[in-house]
Amino acid sequence: MTFNELGLAEPILKALQKEGYTQPTPIQEQAIPILLGGKDLLGVAQTGTGKTCAFGVPILHQLHQAGPQQGKRKIKALVVTPTRELAIQIGESFAAYAKFTQLKTTVIFGGVKQGKQVNVLRNGVDILIATPGRLLDLMNQGFISLRDIEYAVLDEADQMLDMGFIHDIKKIIAKLPPQRQSLFFSATMPKTIVELSQKILGDFEQVTIKPQQATAEKVEQGVYFVAKSNKPKLLVHMLGNRAQDSVLVFSRTKHGANKIVKKLDQAGITAAAIHGNKSQAARQKALGAFKEGKLKVLVATDIAARGIDVEELSLVVNYDLPNIPETYVHRIGRTGRASASGIAISFCDVEERTYLRDIEKLIKQSVPRLPDHPFMDDVPPESATVASKPKGGGNQNHQNRNRNRNRNRNRNSNRN
Repeated sequence: MTFNELGLAEPILKALQKEGYTQPTPIQEQAIPILLGGKDLLGVAQTGTGKTCAFGVPILHQLHQAGPQQGKRKIKALVVTPTRELAIQIGESFAAYAKFTQLKTTVIFGGVKQGKQVNVLRNGVDILIATPGRLLDLMNQGFISLRDIEYAVLDEADQMLDMGFIHDIKKIIAKLPPQRQSLFFSATMPKTIVELSQKILGDFEQVTIKPQQATAEKVEQGVYFVAKSNKPKLLVHMLGNRAQDSVLVFSRTKHGANKIVKKLDQAGITAAAIHGNKSQAARQKALGAFKEGKLKVLVATDIAARGIDVEELSLVVNYDLPNIPETYVHRIGRTGRASASGIAISFCDVEERTYLRDIEKLIKQSVPRLPDHPFMDDVPPESATVASKPKGGGNQNHQNRNRNRNRNRNRNSNRN
C-alpha cells in the first residue's frame, strides 16, 4: 500500500512526498482509515513506528477538507503530550504535513515565559499541541477555550500517567465537547491506560502492532555487568571506541546526568545534559546540536528524552537501568527508528539486577550478556546475585513491597 491509496487530500500527499514518505508503516496503514472514518482510536505501537503521522495526517486531512475557518481561527484539534521536547517534535511534524495547506499549528509548554505563546493564540490557530501543565494554566487564565475542539489526542498516554498527570488529564477531558473524535496513542498499554481509555473513548477501535515484541526489532541489545563505581570508566572506554557515533546516554536522575557529563568532560569527551532543571533554552540548544551532529554525546533523564528523534542515532546507553521496565522499551526505541538499525547497551550493577529481570520478563527475552570488559573488578557472578524466586510467599511479598516503594520514590523524584 502507498499513501496515495488512502484517499488523502492532494496537499497532504504532496507534503508527505516532500518528507520522503512513500509507504505507510503498519500503524499508519491501519490507523489512518479508521480515523478518516470518524471513529475513536486506541493505538498501541512500538516507539519509532510513526505514531505521529498516524494521527496527524488524518486530522490535517479532515480539517483541510472542511475548508478555512471564517473569522478568527478557533482551536479545532488538540494534542496533549507529556514533555516539552515531544511537543516540539510533534509540532514540527504537523507543520511539515500541513506545509501546503492553510492550517495553522502552534505548540505551548512550560519552562518559558508565556508571552509569545499567548500572542500566537490570540491571533488564532487550528491545531494546538500542548503539555498538560501549561495548557491548564492558560485555560485558567482565559487564553484557551476547548469548546470548539473536534479532535483530541493523548500521545504517550502511559508516560502521562507515570508522570502523575492523571488529574490534569481528567480536568482537560472535562472541558472538551462531548461530540469529538478522541485518540489514544502509546507505546505500551498497562491496565490503567485501558481503564482510562474505556471512560474517555466513545465508539472506538484498537490497533495494536506486534504486542508480543515489546522492543524495536532492529535494535541490537546487550548488557554489561559492572560495579557502580566503575560505570564512568566503562562509559569513557566505550565512547573512546565510538568517537564518530551519536550516543544517547540515559541517567535515572538529574543529578546523575550532570555527574556523567562532568566525568566525560574530565576524560576529554564533550557532552551535554538535558533534564527538568535545565532551562528550556539550554535543553533546546543541546538537543539541536545533537540532532545536527555537532554534539556527539547527549545525557538525558527519561522525562527529558521523550521526543528525541535523531535519524542517525546509532547507540543508546542505559547508564542506569530504569526501575520501570516499560521505560526500557521507550529508551532503546530512540535508536532503530523506522527502517534504521541501532544498538542499545545497558550497564547493570548489583542493585539493578532485579530491574534487569523485570525488563526481561516484560520483553519476553533475555538481554544478551556482553563479554568481559576492562573493569570487571568487584563484579559478583550473575548467579550469586540473581537468585531464584523463593517458594514461600512471605519473602517474595516483602521484596515486591520494597520494589514498589522504590519505584514510587524514584518516579516522584524524577519528574521533569
